[in-house]
Amino acid sequence: MTKACRDCHLISEDTDKCPACHGSNLSKDWLGFVVVTDVPHSVIAKKMQIDAPGKYALKVR
Repeated sequence: MTKACRDCHLISEDTDKCPACHGSNLSKDWLGFVVVTDVPHSVIAKKMQIDAPGKYALKVR
């Protein structure tokens, strides 16, 4: 089951800790996603304060 981190919004599979920020505040309730591949040139990454490539939830409840 996929979960999204409430802190950094990274989406991950079958984990109890976020692989990016190592937090345990994960949720199964998230909406939409964006895949960021080129962080330095991405306007969305800047707006979402993303600093590593990956799949991120747009909204996490």
